[in-house]
Amino acid sequence: MGKSTKVRPHLLTRSICPENQETPIHFLANDITPISYFYRRNHFSYPNLTTHFFCLPIEGSVYVPRIFTYQELLALPSKTIKIVLECAGNKRALFHPNTYGDQWKEGAIGQAYWKGVSLTTLLQYTGVHHSAREVVVEGYDTGPRTDMEGTFRYVRSLPLHKALHPDTIIAYELNGRPIPYKHGYPLRLLVPQWYAMASVKWIKKITVIDDAFQGPFQTTDYVYYPHKNNDVGKHPVTTMNSNSTIQQPLHLSTLSQGAHLIKGIAWTGEGTITAVDISIDNGHTWLPASLQQNSAEPYSWVRWSFRWHAEKKGEYTLLSRVTDSLGRVQPPIAVWNRKGYGYNALCMTKVKIE
Repeated sequence: MGKSTKVRPHLLTRSICPENQETPIHFLANDITPISYFYRRNHFSYPNLTTHFFCLPIEGSVYVPRIFTYQELLALPSKTIKIVLECAGNKRALFHPNTYGDQWKEGAIGQAYWKGVSLTTLLQYTGVHHSAREVVVEGYDTGPRTDMEGTFRYVRSLPLHKALHPDTIIAYELNGRPIPYKHGYPLRLLVPQWYAMASVKWIKKITVIDDAFQGPFQTTDYVYYPHKNNDVGKHPVTTMNSNSTIQQPLHLSTLSQGAHLIKGIAWTGEGTITAVDISIDNGHTWLPASLQQNSAEPYSWVRWSFRWHAEKKGEYTLLSRVTDSLGRVQPPIAVWNRKGYGYNALCMTKVKIE
């Protein structure tokens, strides 16, 4: 008899050019997302990096402009942080009415160990003018937009207080290895607690500025537009919402009578997860799930589980609901916005017991 073949999940393709693929999150039981399963989010084709000699210029509203070589960065004091990264468009496909954009379901999220040097450490070498307001990070990736003429580079800024946070890092390793090319090699900005649009890949240059950055990926994209036909009330996408995902059982699956383990993940952009509650009757009653969390890992998701004894046949609507330390509770309905960002309604899974 031949050897048995182990069946493995695959990334789920949302677009090919640029490549956008989501993690098969429902089938990953490990706390760390393997690189082969880490979701890929791109605005343009992959950049053509023509050299193996990389450096990082820091300029603008600083006292001493500086160019750090890649080797110099590796030699500076480093830190390794376990971070959950979530695309701002994660779960966009669940909005009603639908919104335009890549139709991510629940897998535009991943968790990994990122190693690098604090951005504030680098800025200590250059100094920052008292007039400084934001730090602009420019990537090597470039391409056209559908709404504007010309070619654009992916560029984002951080307010100075966020840039100077000690856990905002210039990363060069992912899960103990140099960052793979498709995830931002050689250098990637990592901004814990914010949606991943802030974590610029393939860093080319950093510029400190005295005013508000106005690039299209700052002021047009990654902005909440509450209304379909006007821009009243628009505001920037920043911190991740409190959220949860039921990994098992799968939506619309058929189960036998008996004991089943409902399990999943929960995360938040501010504070910590304090509770995950589960409903097996479409929200009429709620019961607490068991949490697995580590207070020493403030930027990671929380794994949770709930043992359900399904005694009666029939159809059931399972829901998960998060509460965090700031008192925020995952809402029944997500706040609709025109570009489909920040979906965080109660996670729902329907199952049939036979």
